[in-house]
Amino acid sequence: MPQQLTFALAAPAPPTFATFLTGDNQELVDALSRAASGRLVETGLVLWGPPGVGKSHLLAATRAAARAAGRASTSLSLGDDMTDVAADALVAVDDIDRASAPQQSALFTLYNRLASGGGHLVVASAAPPARVALRDDLRTRLGHGLVYEVLPLRDAAKPAALARHAQERGLPLPDDVIAFLLARYPRDMPSLLRAVDTLDQRSLAAKRAITVAFVRETLAAAPE
Repeated sequence: MPQQLTFALAAPAPPTFATFLTGDNQELVDALSRAASGRLVETGLVLWGPPGVGKSHLLAATRAAARAAGRASTSLSLGDDMTDVAADALVAVDDIDRASAPQQSALFTLYNRLASGGGHLVVASAAPPARVALRDDLRTRLGHGLVYEVLPLRDAAKPAALARHAQERGLPLPDDVIAFLLARYPRDMPSLLRAVDTLDQRSLAAKRAITVAFVRETLAAAPE
């Protein structure tokens, strides 16, 4: 088996719609954009999928877009107090599939408050509401809104996505380096993009171009 890259990663870029690799998720991103600006008719929007497809990124990006539009927005964890939220706000909640019975009750009450006040509830889950152990009234409320699966970027699209990300940073990234990363690194896009960012930083510090040899040396210098 090939040795995988293990160097420490750079901090991720701030989540925005522009930094999300849309792939087959354009309809979802458009719906989130409408929610952020207050133009979405439905109160609730559920996005679901396995880890690594960008659910948390999209929640944060939606909140950032809402703030840019001058709208109140907040991110709540399942254990947070949900009673002191403006009825016209955009609220993002992750991991609703892990909600306990009391937390589901709080989500139901929050949904109703936002529905009456023109707010929006954007939630993320590992599975669609129909396949999550939710109380019936909450599942019904969420099912009345929009439900989208977050589709992972296809493998065939990843080289172009990495090249575009590097180009946006002003970073020359040869095709053989991209192929090397795809062969030696976890293939989820958040990890791959952060690997590119890390190589960019280290090449600037070393004043060297990014080549396969440079990546190999970076791997060899990584702590065990």
